[in-house]
Amino acid sequence: MDELHALEQWADALLARLSPSARRTALLDIARVLRRSQQARIAAQHNPDGSTYTTRKNRTAKGGKKLRDKQGRIKRTAMFVKLRTARFLKIEADSTSLAIGFTDRVASIARIHQFGEREPVAPGGPEYTYPARVLLGFTEAEREMIQNRLLSQLIS
Repeated sequence: MDELHALEQWADALLARLSPSARRTALLDIARVLRRSQQARIAAQHNPDGSTYTTRKNRTAKGGKKLRDKQGRIKRTAMFVKLRTARFLKIEADSTSLAIGFTDRVASIARIHQFGEREPVAPGGPEYTYPARVLLGFTEAEREMIQNRLLSQLIS
């Protein structure tokens, strides 16, 4: 979080030079680009540090039979397909702040995966410790993009 505070202090100094409406426009522009970048990274199944997400556990019953072969099966496709849509990955921006995150029940699911928490698989079901899959975080390219966008707003 120290990197986030350093970026915030640097950005605050630059944003103070802009009018409130220009600040809001700049923050909204950065938020949109940042959300697209986060969505693409989640789709690529990568953590902000570049490592890949831990794959789903391959579940089999005793005797080697696959669980949930047909109806209700656990899909082996990309994780978080719906979670990364604009419907769930929300932007909040005003002249003083910018926030990108999840809301409601989706926020709970995202938090469990973000920090690798232990939760019941289903209500009243067995608990499982989910591996940490960092959904939201800054990559080095995103930090540079934020800096470049802020500088371009000051120049124009």
